[in-house]
Amino acid sequence: MTLRKRTAGAVAGAAAGLLLALGAAAPAQAAGYRYWSFWESGAGKWTYATQGPATARPADGAAVGFRFALSEDSADAAKPTAAPDFDAVCDGVEKTPGTKRVAVVVDFGTPKDAPAGEAPPKTAPTTGCARIDGKGTAADALAAVAEPLRYDSSAMLCGIAGYPEKGCGEAVASAAPPEETTAGSAEETAAASAGKDDGGDGPSLGLLVGGGVVLALGGAAIWKSRRRA
Repeated sequence: MTLRKRTAGAVAGAAAGLLLALGAAAPAQAAGYRYWSFWESGAGKWTYATQGPATARPADGAAVGFRFALSEDSADAAKPTAAPDFDAVCDGVEKTPGTKRVAVVVDFGTPKDAPAGEAPPKTAPTTGCARIDGKGTAADALAAVAEPLRYDSSAMLCGIAGYPEKGCGEAVASAAPPEETTAGSAEETAAASAGKDDGGDGPSLGLLVGGGVVLALGGAAIWKSRRRA
């Protein structure tokens, strides 16, 4: 067996193990996750961001979007319902030396996506033109137009403009009966997820299922395979 095949097998095994662990940790009959997704503009449409707002550095003239929703997985994540229209949002806002302008769209979602006892503060998306430092991040742009923001201890964005008041990316239970999961099906799921990264709107493993952990496990598997070789 070649080193490449052994490495691929090790990575697939690590990913499958992670999926099994997540399945054990998440509540039975999970329907999805309730969270703020982060979007970037490209070719006049929204694209699911591949990094967090604290590290993304949009250029002058860009648009960033945030949508609160209950999503089954990252591929099914709901986009902001307002278009990424920089010209409309930042009309009349002049660029000054050392700064950049970023259009920000915040979509609070629908009442059915709201946590128990809460409701979206607005039924329509809100927009704002943030003028921030030339090296500023998407998080800086968001803070300029939609405070207060709330983050958890791992720096995950939990609340925008005070919504929701509590919670952060919880798994939401479904009334549907859970499907039986085996090690074999987990490996198939891992392989299918890896194949989903086809330039679509969302990252294959999603914002909330520990993408960093997948990379860490995959890296460890590769290191061990090379060491054995």
